[in-house]
Amino acid sequence: MNTTSTLFTPFVTALIASVTILGIILATDLGHRRLTNMRMLRSLIAVAVVIGLFVHSLPTGGNDVSMQLAGIGIGVICGLIAGALLPADRAADGGVYTTGGIGYAVLWIAVSGSRVLFAYGSEHWFAQGIVTFSIDYELSGQDVYANTFVFMSLAMVLARTGVLLSRRRKLTRA
Repeated sequence: MNTTSTLFTPFVTALIASVTILGIILATDLGHRRLTNMRMLRSLIAVAVVIGLFVHSLPTGGNDVSMQLAGIGIGVICGLIAGALLPADRAADGGVYTTGGIGYAVLWIAVSGSRVLFAYGSEHWFAQGIVTFSIDYELSGQDVYANTFVFMSLAMVLARTGVLLSRRRKLTRA
């Protein structure tokens, strides 16, 4: 185990990643906001930084890849739901605007909070259960869980961004 893995447990990784991404998403998407390339790029940059900080290995033994792919799948589903909760319209000035409301905020807070709560629980409430689960399902350790959380965040942001790009293209062609 490398020094970074020792310092950044799955809980710390989930906490930092989730709070960073949640803060940027809510700051840029809540309310009536113009949909710009920079606005979408900002959240992608945040995820890229989180990946650079916390993904130090890509475990591939046992069911490690399946676990990480499950995180990506859950992230895509959540991102598509988030995109559905962020309606877009074309204003008189020709710009495309989105309106992020309470439902959108609640989804992001619930998903981010769930990741952090699970990571905390895996260290403090059901640590032995995680060890047993990891052995039973051939998962190689905490890097798999940390990667799963980070990849889930990335997939959620990417799916939401894909929905926004699609909406913007549709509205500007109309």
